[in-house]
Parts: sequence; structure tokens; C-alpha cells
Amino acid sequence: MTPEIKDAFRAGRIFPLATASKDGEPNVAPMGAVFPRDGETIWIGNQFMKTTLQNVLENPRACLYVWGPGITGCYKIKGDVEVRTEGSDYDTMRNEVKAVKPELHCRSLLVMKVTSVYDCMPGDHAGDRLI
Repeated sequence: MTPEIKDAFRAGRIFPLATASKDGEPNVAPMGAVFPRDGETIWIGNQFMKTTLQNVLENPRACLYVWGPGITGCYKIKGDVEVRTEGSDYDTMRNEVKAVKPELHCRSLLVMKVTSVYDCMPGDHAGDRLI
């Protein structure tokens, strides 16, 4: 991901995450604990997921939408997702969630490996692949 895309994450608060079951039933849920870790990895904290978690366990593909107040640009980010419930990455995410909202419990960590990024801004370039 480019520095501009990482800046968009820092400016945003809620990011819709789209998933689908193994049978193709779609689901979109708002995510608040979303953190780009490097140019290819996004961490998503699971505090309340039910359908989303079941979907990524059945079908590990997902799409994040990055747009809203204070965000320059609009991005659709697709990737492969792995669910972690133990290990140092999970512990780090659990501690980051607790630091922001002590009353929340991070049940698992979704590690999204970015496979593609698309432009979502209106205009002739809408839908163009950026990465």
C-alpha cells in the first residue's frame, strides 16, 4: 500500500468489511479496529464478529472499503484473510484494542494480506487498479 492509502486509514474511523460465505452469501460489517501494519498487511480486531468470522473461516477472501470524512481518496482493498487467536501478533492486537477501549475484548485477529487496491473516486478512473 502507498503512503497515501496508509494515511487514509489513519484519517478514518469505520471501515466496511465485505465477506462472503462458501456459498457466496454476502455480508458487510463496520470495522473500527483496523490497522495497516506494512505495505501488504492489514490487521483487523474481532470484538463482535459472528457472520464475518464464519465467512472468512469458510472463504478467506475479503474486501475493505476506505472512504469517509477526513479521508483523501477512496479505496477498495481486496485480500486473503487468516484468523489468529494466539501468538505474538494476536497478543499485540489485543493490547492495542485494550489501550484504546479498555472495556473491549479482542476475540481474534484477522490478518489481511493485500492482493489488490482499486480507486473508488467518481470519474473516468473509478475502478482502476492502483496496486
